[in-house]
Amino acid sequence: MAPPSDPVHEFWQTFAAATGVRAGYEAWSFGDESRPALADELAHLVLDGPKRATTGLLAEYEQDGDPLPKVGDYDVILDGGGAPVCIIRSTHVEVRRFGDVNAEFAWVEGEGDRSLAYWRQAHLAYYAGAGWEVDDDTEVVLVTFDKVWPV
Repeated sequence: MAPPSDPVHEFWQTFAAATGVRAGYEAWSFGDESRPALADELAHLVLDGPKRATTGLLAEYEQDGDPLPKVGDYDVILDGGGAPVCIIRSTHVEVRRFGDVNAEFAWVEGEGDRSLAYWRQAHLAYYAGAGWEVDDDTEVVLVTFDKVWPV
């Protein structure tokens, strides 16, 4: 009997065969597992729309023991059900204070009305709902990326 297929691996293999890219990748969805609708919404903003950046808490990376993203990293973005939607490649990574995030970054993150006010409100609400206390001095990891698949 053949082993069950892995849709994420197959998605990556299709990309690699079409582009010649030979690299590792991570597969993840935006948000957390308790919010599949948010993961769907944000994945489709990457696939079809303006989302070309994301924000994470430095403390969360540290707590989980995860390395920070690096320029050149590839990621398979999953929907809320764990299915692959698209592939991104990191183009810029920086750690900045939450209070120092500017309107340009909020625009590139591509959510809501793309304003800094929306960005601040949405991120504060999200982090509070996840149990994180965030203020202007909290360090965040800002990642800018290109969608590389599908083209």
